[in-house]
Amino acid sequence: MAEWNETTIGQDGVPRCGWGASTSDYLAYHDDEWGFPVDDDYRLFEKLCLEGFQSGLSWLTILRRRDGFRAAFHDFNYHRVAEMDESDVSRLLEDTGIIRHRGKIEATINNAARAIDLAADLGSVGAFFWSFEPDGSLAGGDLPSITPESTAMAKALKGHGFRFVGPTTAYAFMQAMGIVNDHLPGCAAGEEVEAVRRGFVRPRPRP
Repeated sequence: MAEWNETTIGQDGVPRCGWGASTSDYLAYHDDEWGFPVDDDYRLFEKLCLEGFQSGLSWLTILRRRDGFRAAFHDFNYHRVAEMDESDVSRLLEDTGIIRHRGKIEATINNAARAIDLAADLGSVGAFFWSFEPDGSLAGGDLPSITPESTAMAKALKGHGFRFVGPTTAYAFMQAMGIVNDHLPGCAAGEEVEAVRRGFVRPRPRP
């Protein structure tokens, strides 16, 4: 098996980042989702919350429960999530389809209200997140876990009242949502991502 920071050729002859070929769950996620730019506010909110739940765990653990999280949190419609209360927290603490962590559940509800505020201020949640897009393209060698942009994003999120959003969480979010393209050189999906990014219209704050 290739190292995660190396490309590998799969049985289908397709070159991929090593981690993307490590399990069938990762293969589909790597090829079809990871790194492709996203401007949908609910999907951006979902990923930010799931990255928070991942803290201390593997992404594979969260990915395999993603449908459970979506059912538990109204498909991450943050307007509905913001209306959840202590009775919902108690119910979700018994929900085996998600990670049952009170602090993270409460943070998701809190962050939903903060997302509403961001959208009201800027016109969209996407406008906030994409304002932290760095210069640069494909990564090479060892991938960072924290960057100046992710540190700035985490600081800004905390300033807006978000929880469970440190610099490492912020950078994993940026990688997944296509704000950076960290597919390794030679990875077929990375070339696709870069092509999509070239034509992608970045959400901007309303005038």
